[in-house]
Amino acid sequence: MVAVLSGDFASLTPDQMAGLQAVLETNKGVIKFKFYPNEAPETVRNFIKLAATNFYNGLIFHRIVPGFVIQGGDPLGTGTGGPGYQIKAEFNQNKHLLGTVAMARAGDPDSAGSQFYICLGSLPMLDNQYTVFGQVTEGIEVVQAIGQARTSAMDRPVEPQVMTKVYIQPL
Repeated sequence: MVAVLSGDFASLTPDQMAGLQAVLETNKGVIKFKFYPNEAPETVRNFIKLAATNFYNGLIFHRIVPGFVIQGGDPLGTGTGGPGYQIKAEFNQNKHLLGTVAMARAGDPDSAGSQFYICLGSLPMLDNQYTVFGQVTEGIEVVQAIGQARTSAMDRPVEPQVMTKVYIQPL
């Protein structure tokens, strides 16, 4: 936790990251998820850095596909934005199940940045195609409520589904 507080994200070890969790306070409730730092260390480190620097605060889940995913983390809210850099894919053996957290990306496997999605069910067709880096441990009912939000064109929610505050805390 000291490295997170000091901003020294590069020094976070998988063991240290395994003792942390993400907390997403949304306008629908709280979602918590654990990390998979042994399988996706750079991805976890990136998410922790973005959360600890308040990057996600106030962003929306801009893409909602019932029975599939809720997706957020785009500062533009359009599905085209990111943090200004990309990270390498860390495909692993973790499966896409209800509550799985993974990085969204464009066609290039190494094009993820800040956008992530949470699965609304089992999605085996995504396995080994996207970097899975976490699993919801609390608030799956919040994930499901967001996943039922009314949408318009391009799977955009009619009413904003907001991540009011995203932060990291010990498990």
